[in-house]
Amino acid sequence: MLAYLLWHRPRQEIDHAAYEQAAEQFHRSLAHARPAGLRSSALLRAGDLAWLDGEGWYEDWYLLDDFGALGVLNEAAVAAGHRSAHDNVARSFGGGTGALYKLIEGSGERIEHALGVWVSRPAGAAAPGLGDMLGDGMDRARASLWRRALVLGPAPEYCLLAAEPPAGVSPARLPQGWQADIQRRELIFAG
Repeated sequence: MLAYLLWHRPRQEIDHAAYEQAAEQFHRSLAHARPAGLRSSALLRAGDLAWLDGEGWYEDWYLLDDFGALGVLNEAAVAAGHRSAHDNVARSFGGGTGALYKLIEGSGERIEHALGVWVSRPAGAAAPGLGDMLGDGMDRARASLWRRALVLGPAPEYCLLAAEPPAGVSPARLPQGWQADIQRRELIFAG
């Protein structure tokens, strides 16, 4: 399973409540007429993100069957049935970045967890079994570990979604130079 993530925020002069409403309507449109290969989507209020400048970020998750489903979603987002909802939020778009993540452990069906643990490593550092470390102590039925598969802009290498951080992400357990940024996110829509 893959997850296309989009971090975005409105232009400075745009009201956040109106932007959220437009973004939520786009997700509702996708849930109502789901493109082939799209399992679900979620919209979350993410706030400040360590790898992006400024504040007021939102986080979209699109769970996909495979890489082909990303192309289908890309086409469907601006096609008949979703175009109006897409264009409404796009008119207020102030910037963003994205990445494609691959599920490496746990249940990927629960993307709406309030806790997102984003792990980055220094340039050139080897990955010494970090996936095993991050998954240490996590409830695989209620949490998921993702690894970046495709970079579309600044994005951490790993993401752990859970209700609480497992032992594997404590600073004492991470390799030297690695960083874990714990984000409390607020769910706006999941469907």
